[in-house]
Amino acid sequence: MSCNGDHATPSEIFLLGQAPRGFRGHIEAIVVTDNASGLAVDELERRLIELGFTEGAHIEILHEGAIGRDPIAVRVNNATVALRRREAMAIRVV
Repeated sequence: MSCNGDHATPSEIFLLGQAPRGFRGHIEAIVVTDNASGLAVDELERRLIELGFTEGAHIEILHEGAIGRDPIAVRVNNATVALRRREAMAIRVV
């Protein structure tokens, strides 16, 4: 997996939680499999969707926390949301 600060290669799908600061792309899918946040899988998926993390939404990672690069500030369409990287691992981006 390699992504630059602007875009991933067109066919490359990876997890938002692995993307670097400055990454721009769009959401390919929400796939909650292993959830370390303590929420039920369907509850985390519902919350992400309510925050605007839907298929096709444009995203950009604006900022990373100083310790462990967590949390991240993500612009989703025209909204800015803080998200833990472990929750961002449920979001497939391209």
